[in-house]
Amino acid sequence: MFSSLKRFLIGRPLKSTELGEQKLNKLKALAVLSSDALSSVAYGTEQILLVLATIGAIAFWYSLPIAIGVLILLMALILSYRQIIYSYPHGGGAYVVSKTNLGVNPGLIAGGSLLVDYILTVAVSVSAGTDAITSAFPTLHQYTVGIAIAMVVFITILNLRGINESASVLAYPVYLFVLALVILIIVGIFRIINGQVPSTLHTPVGTAVPGITLFLLLRAFASGCSALTGVEAISNAVPNFKEPAAKNAAKTLVMMGFILAFLFVGVTFLAYWYGIAPKAEETVVSQLASEVFGRSAMYYFIQGATALILILAANTGFSAFPLLAYNLASDKYMPRMYLIRGDRLGYSNGIITLGLASILVIVAFNGQTEQLIPLYAVGVFIPFTLSQTGMIVKWVREKPTGWVPKLLTNLLGAAITLTVLCIFFITKFTQVWAVLVFLPIIVFIFHQIHKHYDAVAEQLRVNPNEIPDKIEGNVVLVPVAGITKVVEQSLNYAQAIGDYVFAVYVAFDRESMLRMEGKWKKWRPDVRLVTLFSYYRDLITPISKLVDTIESKAEERNYTVTVLIPQFIPKKGWHNFLHNQSSVLLRLYLLYKKNVIVSTVPYRLHK
Repeated sequence: MFSSLKRFLIGRPLKSTELGEQKLNKLKALAVLSSDALSSVAYGTEQILLVLATIGAIAFWYSLPIAIGVLILLMALILSYRQIIYSYPHGGGAYVVSKTNLGVNPGLIAGGSLLVDYILTVAVSVSAGTDAITSAFPTLHQYTVGIAIAMVVFITILNLRGINESASVLAYPVYLFVLALVILIIVGIFRIINGQVPSTLHTPVGTAVPGITLFLLLRAFASGCSALTGVEAISNAVPNFKEPAAKNAAKTLVMMGFILAFLFVGVTFLAYWYGIAPKAEETVVSQLASEVFGRSAMYYFIQGATALILILAANTGFSAFPLLAYNLASDKYMPRMYLIRGDRLGYSNGIITLGLASILVIVAFNGQTEQLIPLYAVGVFIPFTLSQTGMIVKWVREKPTGWVPKLLTNLLGAAITLTVLCIFFITKFTQVWAVLVFLPIIVFIFHQIHKHYDAVAEQLRVNPNEIPDKIEGNVVLVPVAGITKVVEQSLNYAQAIGDYVFAVYVAFDRESMLRMEGKWKKWRPDVRLVTLFSYYRDLITPISKLVDTIESKAEERNYTVTVLIPQFIPKKGWHNFLHNQSSVLLRLYLLYKKNVIVSTVPYRLHK
């Protein structure tokens, strides 16, 4: 039943040789890996205006130079990540760059920060999309958390079906959003050119603004930089591209940069010209669409496309998180399970982990994740800054042909991203202080995992100069609960592999012990029965003490001790609930607590 459900939801398993067919072309990759960055247009301008609104509408003209500053940073990031793609074509982005050029800890800080950021990307994006739905249908507001969880499950299943299939589905909403905003911007500018929008709606550029400070402008700039979240995703996911992967990824990154720049500047300009002010009950994009098209079908098309892109921005996380986890696991900083490809050739464990983690965040914050946006932005700018700094070190160290312009690009990017990061910590410390707590914890966990793998490798490594102890014989203990076919089969196998065989019976009362001893002498007099009495109806403790005694004797003669546990297997899985699982508990205890071999002899029931 489970297998059939899995095939229905995920699809048939793919052969390893079909991996090439799961690679993305530029158009699909642009949709999948740019959805987070492009969705930021829906709230990037609004974040700038919210800060400027503390002074008043007279300050809104500052949104234009601030937008130009954001564009300069975007250009620096695009150029920098383009260099990263060519320099590190196997993916990993900021983690690999920082680890290679700055050291292990900076790399782990970048990697840990991005992992958390991708979890927040999913939680924040899905919650924002859910808010858009519940705003349109207020009666659904009480089901916000349930709707958000359902969306995460849907996107998780879609990604488990394979990146190529998920890209085929998700490409349409992304390009619909781009089309919707392009139409909005073109029509909005056309109306301005035709004189349909009075210039009195906004204050002229250069108007003196009482009370404006550099600190407030920097704060508005930092808030506007939230439009740049997700820019790094393509550099993390280079292996997902069709060959030549690096070239295709770089072209996709540049395409994303142009689209993001056009949409962000267009929306910011229209918001300024139309005199749009941020409202709690209506987004800036909604107000713009209403001004340009009225409450027509086009307005609802733009709103629907915006809601979809906000939800599907989560898919960027599902594309990049598994590959980043793979890179960390390859370096032994995350569990090895993140190296395994699933039935559909995606890194399923990474996808499932991201889905579960984001659901926990949504439940913990009751679907109201807006307060996580500053933390989410800081989580992006930490790896931004580290990767820029790492590339500076790379150019200075290697000095390849034409390295000076590349160095200057990264110097500019590092300076701006570090400034933005400092502004976030200064102006929004109460909202972002948590990063100073969880990042050291994550890095510590990474080191503990790596330490464990190193210790395991050291203990498992074969030493050619070391002569292993020779095994002279085998003592086999067979715990029995009665005289049955499963016991009979186990004893026969025990005699085949052991030099000495003992059956072990634990009695809870004297009568049953005597009765068992009598039956045993008649049934198998060739196998010695050891009877143990348990005053407290405990099965494991008496057997454990017996194992200790026999183990110490066997060690003197270089004998091994094997505990052979009989177990019958019911025909149907649910039948297991009808039987006690003492054999399972005994096996788990002995396997992890004692220096003995533990083996199970299955006896399969047919009815």
